[in-house]
Amino acid sequence: MNVIAVNGSPRKTWNTATLLEHALAGAAGTGAETELVHLYDLEFKGCVSCFACKKINGKHHGRCAVTDGLTPILRKISETDTLILGTPVYFGAETGEMRSFLERLMFPFLTYTPDYASIFPGKLRVGLVYTMNIPETVLPAYNYDKIFAATQGALTRIFGNCELLLSTDTYQFSDYSKYLSTGFDAAAKKKRREEIFPLDCKRAFDLGAKLAAID
Repeated sequence: MNVIAVNGSPRKTWNTATLLEHALAGAAGTGAETELVHLYDLEFKGCVSCFACKKINGKHHGRCAVTDGLTPILRKISETDTLILGTPVYFGAETGEMRSFLERLMFPFLTYTPDYASIFPGKLRVGLVYTMNIPETVLPAYNYDKIFAATQGALTRIFGNCELLLSTDTYQFSDYSKYLSTGFDAAAKKKRREEIFPLDCKRAFDLGAKLAAID
């Protein structure tokens, strides 16, 4: 069993990365081999709309034809058992790097058939982790629930499944006094970081263990 986690945050030690590390620890506990990829370490771009992946009998049919820093990662993912994606929410959606990655990951397998059937050839278990600084209670007001459902739905369409984990009202800075952030209650944020975020980490651990254990 091989598990790859992809960090779509520019931070390597903060909320998203921490949750992914716990997910990988959960997977490793089942005996899986794990790897964490940081997208911001790679030089790559999103889909360039060349449609080589759609050309019938073309040499790139069903796979991305672009060659850059993401190419070896996509190759690894095509051969792995479990994929866990993690991203903070920037301006109501995934980070730019994660969005570009998702385009390159999914588009080659999506067909322009009446039901947009997937031609992904393998069996991949998928987890999707979001972190965000707003409380869970206001997600519908910002349409975040619909945004998350859309990405989860796209991954499910391509790979047949996708488990979703949300970590809300997260701690953004270790010292709120250094930043113009008066819209937040720094003490409440700190308290939540100490009391709730460990529970989110446990949920991430359980997610990794669950995905790695599925036959």
